[in-house]
Amino acid sequence: MKPEQCASHYASTFAPGLTNPNLAAPEGVVAAHGKGVVKRYNVYRNNVTVSLIDALAAIYPAVQRITGVEFFRAMARFYVRSAPPSSPLLFEYGRDFPSFIDTYEYARDMPWLADTARIERAWLDAYHAADAAPLAADALASIDPETLAQVRFVPHPAARIVRSHYPAVAIFAMNRVDGPVTPLHSSDAEDALVTRPADDVIVSRLPAGGAAFLGALMEGAPLGAAAQAAFDETDTFDLPASLAATISAGVLAAVQPGV
Repeated sequence: MKPEQCASHYASTFAPGLTNPNLAAPEGVVAAHGKGVVKRYNVYRNNVTVSLIDALAAIYPAVQRITGVEFFRAMARFYVRSAPPSSPLLFEYGRDFPSFIDTYEYARDMPWLADTARIERAWLDAYHAADAAPLAADALASIDPETLAQVRFVPHPAARIVRSHYPAVAIFAMNRVDGPVTPLHSSDAEDALVTRPADDVIVSRLPAGGAAFLGALMEGAPLGAAAQAAFDETDTFDLPASLAATISAGVLAAVQPGV
């Protein structure tokens, strides 16, 4: 067996048990000077688990603040056992943690918790997204008004939308800062827009129809079709104001070539 094949085989037998406490130490693992393999492997396994839980706590600080450290770490431990990392980059870990929260038995009385986590994940992805200049405010001025409805846009790499049936934007905002949390007296659905037009990630609440409008634009729909998607959701959608706010927020990076 070639050296690279040996390394791959070793990793494939060594790694699974690091996040699964029910697996025994793999065969072929030895410890120096006759020291106990099982004990040393268990120490290493515990260190890996703790590191992954710490990574989740860093990615989802609002979720941890809401639940409390003890609850969060217990929930995260169950997640780690079910979802070993697939990337060496820790900030990539836990992408499906919000979906796990949706199914976590002890979080059922916090149905908005998973959406809060989705906003946190979107915040981190926006932070690490590629740099791009946002669309200039006067970019539409040179386009023939007769063809404006057919215009398509290139979305900014950092732009994200998170839709929620709960006041997830307010819950996210109040738990991402230090200090006491003011009681929230709202059950309104809130859709989040996450952008990074410059150096800072910004999370804002979208107006009615805004998520449908931006979602369609970001998926490549022409402006007219995106506006219709918004009007299908609510007849109060304000197209001129929403388009201006979209450009101002840095959701778009360019007009698609050929327009």
